Amino acid sequence: MRPLFHPAVEDIRPEAILHALSDPDRAAIFLKVAGAGMVEACSAVGTVGDRVIPKSSLSSHFKVLREAGLIHSERHGVEMRNTVRCDEVNARFPGLLAAIMDAYGRCGR
Repeated sequence: MRPLFHPAVEDIRPEAILHALSDPDRAAIFLKVAGAGMVEACSAVGTVGDRVIPKSSLSSHFKVLREAGLIHSERHGVEMRNTVRCDEVNARFPGLLAAIMDAYGRCGR
């Protein structure tokens, strides 16, 4: 099985975070994972509004979030456990995540 890529904190770039959260579905997924603390099944966050995101798209969204440094994923059997890296990201870029997510809230998404 191919290892998962997680950037070191010092390698996390703001443009990668902005790209990852520029997609409203990824932003919604990120918020759901952050709210849950840990998500064991990707399908647990696979609904955005009244829409179900296909598994293939979910995998892609999680990969973008992981490679941007926003989440940490661990394989446990056939499941993937995902947790947010908010503390690390906030230490490196104070206020960035809050500003982005607040902007989504203001837009009503």
